[in-house]
Amino acid sequence: MSQAEPGRLDALSARLGHRFDRPSLLRQALTHASGVARGRHGDSYERLEFLGDRVLSLVVAELLIEGFPDEREGEIARRHAALVRREALAEVAAGIDLGAAILLSRGEAEAGGRRNPAILADVCEAVIAALYIDGGLECARGFIERHWRPRIDAEARPPMDAKTTLQEWAQGRSLPLPSYREVGRQGPDHGPVFTVEVAVVGQASVGGTGASKREAQQAAAARLLRTLGLWPPE
Repeated sequence: MSQAEPGRLDALSARLGHRFDRPSLLRQALTHASGVARGRHGDSYERLEFLGDRVLSLVVAELLIEGFPDEREGEIARRHAALVRREALAEVAAGIDLGAAILLSRGEAEAGGRRNPAILADVCEAVIAALYIDGGLECARGFIERHWRPRIDAEARPPMDAKTTLQEWAQGRSLPLPSYREVGRQGPDHGPVFTVEVAVVGQASVGGTGASKREAQQAAAARLLRTLGLWPPE
């Protein structure tokens, strides 16, 4: 079983910008279910992940409301969805090298768990919760602002959403809503690849792949939009 060295946790605390009064919280936030000692329960990051997701969502929503006072709710919602999704969390986690400190079983580590976007995203949320519990909302807010502000500032316009764009295109022509169907799943449980097909009346069905069903749906919608000349090329 992999163990995070105390020095590594101290280095991570420095990167987080917070010295923990309760270091056990940070350790729990870094503990994957496979890294929990046999016979013990409730010590993995899962409960903290649940809380961290809510803290991140709140702070990002506040930053967007403050930063884009003239945008409509739908535009703010698209920004928010892009900023709190797994990909953004995994990028932040990789940027501060969370993977090196995650407590995993040897098997999970050898299977690439430290680079798994899903695990990195979950741990990042758990760390946000640990910061919130140990240092309060302002502590968590400080971390989120440092790592999400550049992402907010980088998007002058609300991000494009392929599924929403395709839906609006269909509605504008009085067509039924696009339908999505999972047609395949490959790879191991810790790193699956989904294949989804999208169908719109009057158009040939096309497929897309992704590490989640949502990503595969987005990829399929984008591919169909490209055939219509409504989406940037790959």
